[in-house]
Order: sequence, then C-alpha cells, then structure tokens
Amino acid sequence: MKRRTFLGAAGAALLLGSLDLPAWGRVDSNVLLAPWEGDFGGVPPLDKVRPELFGPAFEAGIAAYRREITAIADNPAPATFANTLEALEGAGRPLTRVRRLFSIFASSMSTPEIQAVEREWSPKFAALSDEVLLNPQLFQRIEKVYQSPKGLNPEQKRLAWWYHTEFVRSGAALDPASKKKLSAYNQRLAELFTSFGQNLLADEENQTVTLSRPEELTGLPASMVNPDGATVIRNTRSSAEPFLTFSERRDLREKVWRMWVSRGETTNHPIAAEILRLRARRAQLLGYPTHAHWRVEDSMAGTPERAMELMEKVWKPAVARVHQEVADMEALAGHPIEPWDYRFYAEKVRQQRYDLAEAEIKPYLQMDKIRDGLFWMASQLYNLDFKPVSGLPVHHPDVQVFRVTGPQGRHVGYFYFDPFAREGKRSGAWMSQYRMQEKFAGEIPPIVSNNCNNLKSQPGQPVLLSWDDAETMFHEFGHALHGLSSDVNYPSLAGTDVARDFVELPSQIHEHWLGTPEILNRFALHYQTGKPMPAELIERIRKASTFNQGFSTVEFLASAIVDMRIHLEGDRDIDTREYESRILAEIGMPPQIVMRHRLPQFGHLFHSDSYSAGYYSYLWAEVLDQDAWLAFKEAGGPFDKKVAERFHKHILSVGNTLDPAQAYRNFRGRDPEITPLLEARGFPTGG
Repeated sequence: MKRRTFLGAAGAALLLGSLDLPAWGRVDSNVLLAPWEGDFGGVPPLDKVRPELFGPAFEAGIAAYRREITAIADNPAPATFANTLEALEGAGRPLTRVRRLFSIFASSMSTPEIQAVEREWSPKFAALSDEVLLNPQLFQRIEKVYQSPKGLNPEQKRLAWWYHTEFVRSGAALDPASKKKLSAYNQRLAELFTSFGQNLLADEENQTVTLSRPEELTGLPASMVNPDGATVIRNTRSSAEPFLTFSERRDLREKVWRMWVSRGETTNHPIAAEILRLRARRAQLLGYPTHAHWRVEDSMAGTPERAMELMEKVWKPAVARVHQEVADMEALAGHPIEPWDYRFYAEKVRQQRYDLAEAEIKPYLQMDKIRDGLFWMASQLYNLDFKPVSGLPVHHPDVQVFRVTGPQGRHVGYFYFDPFAREGKRSGAWMSQYRMQEKFAGEIPPIVSNNCNNLKSQPGQPVLLSWDDAETMFHEFGHALHGLSSDVNYPSLAGTDVARDFVELPSQIHEHWLGTPEILNRFALHYQTGKPMPAELIERIRKASTFNQGFSTVEFLASAIVDMRIHLEGDRDIDTREYESRILAEIGMPPQIVMRHRLPQFGHLFHSDSYSAGYYSYLWAEVLDQDAWLAFKEAGGPFDKKVAERFHKHILSVGNTLDPAQAYRNFRGRDPEITPLLEARGFPTGG
C-alpha cells in the first residue's frame, strides 16, 4: 500500500447531518471544488480549469477538510465504525476533486504555471497528510474500532485493518518529537519529488536530434519521416526506441542513444541522493532497518529478501540468454555490439531467424483498430460495451471519451483515452483514476483514463503502432478494466488501490490477448488493403515470441535490482553515479545493455514513493499473470467465459477488500507457480 496524501475518498455530504459541519456553499464558489455536473455522478470540469484557480481551491478545500477531521477526532461519543471510519471515508470530497483535476494537468498538460503550483503545494499537502496521520486523538479512535471488530462485516473489518495499518506505518504511534522530525522529512521529500519530475520533463521536452539531410534518414520507415521538412527525434521512448531499431546510421544511433540515457544526468543525481538519505532516516524513525523493509512489508512479497530471491532466480538465465543474443548479433554485424546497436541488430537477427521484421507487422497495427480490439476483448470477456460520447469536457482535443455499460445497459463508468505525445505531457503510458467506484455514498461509478505517448501520423495517414506500443495499450487497458470493474462499498478499498505487486496482474495478463487469433483476425487490418494479418505472419509472430527475451528481461531486472539494493543501504551518503556503475558490475550486467531506467531518470523511484523498492513488482505480478493465463489455456482458450467470470469476480471486482494472496487463491484454487513465467520467456525451468 503506497503512502499517500491522506484524504478520505468519499463525500462530505454524508457528514453534514451527523457532524454538524458548515455547509459547502462557500467552497463551491470555486468551480474546481464544486460537485461534478452531469449524469451518473457527473464528470470532471476539465474545460473550466485555469492554473490560477488551484491555489484558492486548495486553500478552501483544506480548511473544510480540517474542520471535518477535527469533528471526527474530537467527537465526544465513543468511537464506532460509523462515526470514525465511515466519517473518514466521507471526509475531504471537494479537496479530492480538485486534487484529481490538478493531477490530470500536472501529468498531461503541464505548463510553467502548473509547475509553479506543484512546487508550492506539494510540501503543503505532505504536511496536511501528516497532520491527519499523526493526529493522536484520531488514531486513538481508529485503534478502538480496529480492536473491537464485533459486528463488522468482512469488508468493514478490512477497512478497519487498512486505516490502522496506514496510520501505524505512517508514524501515528511515534512520540511528538519524532512526529515533528518525520513531518519535516516528508515535506522535504515532496519538494524533491517535484523537482526530480520537473527536471526530467524539461530534458524530455528540450532535447532533440534533428535530421535535415536525406542520408540521415536511411532505414527509417515512412511513418517516422516528415515529408515536409526536418525529421525531429524527440527525447521520449516512443520516438527514440524506433529510431534505434531502424536507423542505418550508427553514428546517429549513438547520438540519439546518448541523449536518451542521459536524461536527468546534469540535475537529478544530487536530488536522488538526498531522497535516498531522507527515506533511510524516515524508515529508521518508523522502526525499520531500511526504506526497502518499510516499503515491502505490506506487499505480497512481504520482505525485500523474498523479492530479491525471485529476481535472482530469473537474472542468471536472462543474462545467459543475452550472451547468446549478443553472439548472434556480432556474427551478423562483424563488429562488437554497443548499446546503441542492440535494438538495430536484434531486429536484423529476428528478420534472419524468423523471417519477421517490425516493418512487416506495423502496417497491420492501426491505433484506432487496436483500440477497438480492446473494447471487443472487454465485451467478450466481461460483457462491457464502450460507446463514444461527444460533448463532455476534456483537457485536450485529442482526448476521446467513452461511456461504459454492462448487461442490460447498466452504466459502469466513463473511459477517457488520451493517446498522443505532446508538449507538457510526461513520457510513458499510465492509467489514472479520475473517480473511484463506491457504494458508500450511493452508487458512484468510476471514471478512468488511459494515457499514451504515441506519435501522430502525417495528415491523412493512420497512426501505426509497433508491437510493443500495441501491447502497452493492452497493458494500460488492463488497469482501466481493474478500475472499471470495481464493486466495493468503500472508496479507500476500491479499484486499483491494492498492493503494488498485485496491481500489475490485471494489466499484464491483458497483454496476452493482443497475440490471439481472435483479436488479430478482426483488428490487425492492413492500413492500405484492409485485409487481416495473414495466418502465416501470426504464426511467425508466435514462434518469435521468446526472441530477445534476454534483452527485455535484463534491462528491466537491472533497474529492479538496483532499486532494491540502493534502498537497502540505510542512512549513508550515496554517489548515485558510482553506485549504479558498481552494482551493475557486481551483478554481471552485460555491457551491451543499459538499465531500462537509469537512476537520474527513474521516475518510478524518485518522482514519488510509489514504486520505490517496488519496481520488482512487475516481475512478481508476471508470475501471477503467466500462471493466471495458463488457467485460460487449460480451459477453453483465451475467451473461456467461465475463467473470465472467475477472474472478474475474484480479481478485478474485489479491490482491496481481502488479502491479494487469498484473492488469487480464490481465482486459481492454488498459489501461483513460477514455471509458466520461465517458459513464457524461453528460459530453462530446472526440469
């Protein structure tokens, strides 16, 4: 469970009668704090957002939230589930609304004005979070409810456990002097997280490689070339990686590679070092030997040692596979392979060995068709229907909105799709929850979004995706389905608010459906002929599915191992440049590969606490997803209705209402096994 700025997730309206709080009229004068308008609980007023509104909205929302917290903590009546935990679930709704709006703009529409607001308010929200989490009267009431579970149903007991765990792990039991020190750490960390992310965004936006001569374009597919002027390679993964795959110009590949792996190099090393030092001190203050022990405690892994054990099991066969891949590439290239050569020659070897080229696949992967394939998959597996909606407010003209319905036309939620890269949008792909599902404040449906950084095509041409980018769309849509399928009472337990190494199960398992004949035959249609992908091409893709798994596994695992190792170091000064280099040498990192995320650009670790000491989660979740995928294969195939129904019932819909290991056992009938993961990556299974 990630540490978050603490805000009750449900509605203030529920509290007005029982707590005699002031009405919300004054707060609603700021449009960002007002209840969202429209059917089905309303939608975010994205068309009314202006940067100058956020400060006053935050101030008013915080003041109202403080009044609610004071009323809950100082309530003279004995603590009960209703007057304490349900009251907390109802606290802070207007502030939650405005913070969700700000999050959308900070990640997708960032400007100097938005960044200034973020720098000012991040430490203030850290202080507010501590003000709540370290409130002794409030914690005393939570503890009384937690210690007296009689009469509570299972979900209510889980909520009591959740609140108690959140408060204890955040320092509620500390003495006043330690609480003061802890709060200072958290506020400084919030400042550093913001600086790290903004520095990284600046490098991604301001650094490019411009190709203005025809000879610089050798090998590039037409979809990458600007026919009307210079072709610009942006400092984003969606731009740099295709160039490294296709460009015949080795000198330019090196130039683009160095630009890409140097993001944050001049600004973020000292920030990362200070973050590491403060995290270590915070963990010790909370009673843990290291930050890694604190972070992993409430995950499925439970301890850093268990997470490291899994990574080490996969690391050795992955490195051995890389050595084979490099030997094959060097035989073809006739010279030693450097990091800027790897993708280029891997593509050449794939063409030679499997008669399969990325350029042969890409014409069949039109972004709009792949999106339609996502929706069709959801309809076949979970009886969900996605229909476009016009007229709802959006934050950019590229954003598409879909209404999601279930059987008998029941409204399920809204899905926002923001597919393209643009200035002010952070790199990568992610899912966001604009609103959590709940039943506590009435039937409140979820609103979720998927955000990608696909490159726009030339006018009149479709957007063509690489296989990896299409797979990413299925991955993020898995997160969206997790949020949309939530069926719980309390918003703090809803949707994707689950253990970090469990949350990637729904995303990663849905990647598998891209490669099914049912999807490819219907939606992998050639952009010129309209014909489906030929069966023999699908078969070649299947045969090549374990190709280059050494590279993809090692670049990920190197990042995950360095993440865990560096967060096990404790309170000492760390030179992050030296540390990264030394640990990679210790574990035998092949020199032809660089970490997927080097430390000065590792936003998962240093833009928040979110994935710190937790990047291993993707591998842990892959053990689950490969084992779960086997359940479909053992039954009637990828669209087996009974298995899909079990997955929806026991995984997608339950949120955090029960322990994730038990949720998986309820679905699978047993604990997961690692063998399907090793087989899927083409690694030895040990017999």
